[in-house]
Order: sequence, then C-alpha cells, then structure tokens
Amino acid sequence: MMHYTKGKKILAAGLAGLSMLTTQVQAAEFRLPAFETSKLSNGLTVYLMERHDVPLIAVRAVVKAGAVSDGGNSGLSNLTGDALLLGSSKFDKKTLDQSFDFRGGRIASATSAEATSLNADFASADVGTLLPIFADALLHPNFNAGEFDKLRARTVDELKQSKESPRNVAQVYYRSMLFGHGAYANPVEGTVASVAALQSKDAQAFHHTYYRPDNAALVVVGDFKPGTMRAQLESLFGKWHATGSLPPAAAKGKVQADKARVWLVNKSDAVETTFLFGGAGIARNDPDYVPLQVINTILGGRFTSWLNDELRVNSGLTYGASSTFATLSDTGSFAVSSFTAAPKTEAALELANKTYQRLWDKGIDATTLESAKAYVKGQYPPRFETNQQLAGLLGDMFVSKVGREQIDNFMRDVDGLTPEKAKQLVDKHFPRDKLQMLLIGKAEAIRGIAAKYGEVTELDITANGFAPVAK
Repeated sequence: MMHYTKGKKILAAGLAGLSMLTTQVQAAEFRLPAFETSKLSNGLTVYLMERHDVPLIAVRAVVKAGAVSDGGNSGLSNLTGDALLLGSSKFDKKTLDQSFDFRGGRIASATSAEATSLNADFASADVGTLLPIFADALLHPNFNAGEFDKLRARTVDELKQSKESPRNVAQVYYRSMLFGHGAYANPVEGTVASVAALQSKDAQAFHHTYYRPDNAALVVVGDFKPGTMRAQLESLFGKWHATGSLPPAAAKGKVQADKARVWLVNKSDAVETTFLFGGAGIARNDPDYVPLQVINTILGGRFTSWLNDELRVNSGLTYGASSTFATLSDTGSFAVSSFTAAPKTEAALELANKTYQRLWDKGIDATTLESAKAYVKGQYPPRFETNQQLAGLLGDMFVSKVGREQIDNFMRDVDGLTPEKAKQLVDKHFPRDKLQMLLIGKAEAIRGIAAKYGEVTELDITANGFAPVAK
C-alpha cells in the first residue's frame, strides 16, 4: 500500500478536483462536431466530418442489411459481411490484407440486428491507395468459394464454442424469447445448422439484393479536403447502381409480455445460473433515451449501482450485476442480468427482483440522481473522441434515425432530469410486472425456482438454435 504525506494528499485532492471541474466544463460544452450530409449522383448518402488534429481518416460504409434481413437463412447477413474481406474483383484476400497491414491501416466488418458495416481507418496520406481497395471490397466482393468455405467452418466452430459459456449466448436467447417469430429474434451469427448450410452463392445473392446505394450510407471522418474527398467518392462509388427493388421488410416483431414467462435453458454440467429478466424497452431515437441512461446508471449501469452493490458488494452472491436498455431502430428491450453459483440461484433472483423494485418502492432521491447525472456527463464526451468513434456514431444515427439534436442536447437533457420526472419515466418505461425471465443452468436443480416466476418453457442448450424446438 502506498503512503502519502498530508501535503501530497492535499495536492492530489486539489488536482482531482481541478480534473473533475475541467471534465464538467468540457462536458457542458460538448457538441457533435460539424459535418455535412449529401448524396452522390446515384443517391448514396454521404456524411463528411473534417477533423485535422491528426493525419488519420476513418471510413465506414453502412448497409441496412442485418439479421432482420436473413429470412430463413439465419446468419447470412453476418457471413456476407465477413466475406467482404475475402477478396474482390481487383484485389485478392492476400493483397487486401497486406495493403492495409503494410501501411498500418485496419479494415474490418461488423453485423448487427439491422445493419452491416465495413470499417477502415488509415493515414490520410494513404487514402489514394487504400480507399479504392475499400470500395472494391464493398462493391465487388468475389466470394471465393474456397475462402468462403473456410470462413463458414470457422463460424460454425465459434457457434458451437459459444454455448459453452452461457453468458455469451444469454442475450441471444433473451431476444428470441421476447420477439418470438419477429425478425428481431433472428440470431445475428445464425445457428450451427443454418450457417453450415450456407454457400458462397447465397452470400453473393444477398449482396446483390441488399448492397445498393439507396440502402446504404458512407461516412468519412478525419483529415481530408472536402472537395477532393467528394470527387474521390464520386469516382469510386458513383457507378454503384441498384437493380430491381428491395424486398419488403420482414415484420420485426414486438416484445411479447402478456404474461410472466420463464425460459429455462438446461445446461446439465452448469455450476452457475445465468439469468436475465425484464421486458420491452425503447427505440434508439426515443425522446426519453437520454434521461433513461441516467436512471439506468443508478439501477445497474455502473459499478456503484444498486444492483451491483446488493448482489456483489453487500451479499457476495455474484461477481457482477447490471441492467441495460438494448435499443433498436423501432423498439428495444430491457433486462436486469447477473449470474451466480447454482446453490445461490434462489437467493440471487430474490435479491435482484427486490432491488429492481426499489425503483417503485423507494424511488430516486435528489442526491443519488445528482451523482448519476455527474457520472453520465463525465462519461459522455470520451465516447466520441476518435475518428472511429465518430464514424460509428454517424453510422448508427443513419440506421436508427437519430437526429443530431439528441447528441447536442445530451447535457441539457441530463441536467433537466428531476426526481419527479425520473418517477414518471420509471412508471412509463421500466417493466414492473409480467416480467420475462431467462435462466440458463442445471434445470434439475433450478426447475422449482423457475416456476415461481411464471409459465416455464424448457429448452436444452445443446439443441440447435435459440428457440424451443417446434413440435
């Protein structure tokens, strides 16, 4: 343990206070940096944000083609996105990889429920070399059969391995439970059986259908001259044209919460129980999104939250507990989550539920609220410091239909939250009854506990997929 003199302690306290004051001033002044939105001649939406502090550029192409577009081919959007990195019409996989690696750049893909993005960052001096490779990977992937087969095999192995750790798949089961047959229930990475059946021709067809300028946006953040960049983008992406029309959007579904339900997923060798409970949440562009982040911070959004204090610090029932609003473009879900040793399942569930009910039983006092507001305001600006972070934010805004006013007014909306308004938002948005619960553990040991919380449906974690087997 380190020991400080009284003088050093005073100096440290003074510096800490100055740092906190600086953070609060910066937070109060935070605004989303200026950017322009335009369209290329083919209708492709383009976001350009100049930042000349460092000679770097982040590029993100966002296509509204996520798991909700998979139809009966679960995991197809994810595998198609990953396959963009297997080579293109002009650059094979080795050339693509080496071109970015040699110049210290990075290129990667990511798929979510509603979109797939191709992301790259590199030195601004390399834009003339790497941006054309990026464009060709997005527009003209070759879906090489041999490389695709290896990618598919790795993905299947990862899906098999993921079920060894319930915490890896708990949210996938939970979303399946909440949204039922709606497209929001589709597992992003697919299932072992569905992915194993996919062929390179399926990815090629998916790409042809959904990767089109009227279904995408291009984001560029960093050190560039707007006029030069616009010309480069028009040259590289302007000839990208759509054929035919987009298929009708699948019904995404709404959270099913007409009665209290429990999905009990049996993992016969489990020594822990992983659990989530909650219900419907909010869309990413909900007007109450910002103040709800503050309230959730108090409940389970930071280390000193009610849930973590009670389940970890005070009782020792778990190493961590949290709560989250998982937002989507049209709706969302809310969940309290934790895990505990199997013999402590009953006690942990009771305490988690009791702690959650504090939102209504005791409410949020002014002191607690002010602490959470300061925490949220201090955490906010660092989320949007780098080019990559800002490019990700603009891409998310495009997919989830979020206006910049939500970001620019974040501090104002945090400051405007009062205990009275917090109570109104708790009553409006936090599911209080007819809770939906997921338990993953040894069913034989916790079946009786599960029955206390609602109508029980049993599944086995070794079964394919994340939903009950149709009878």
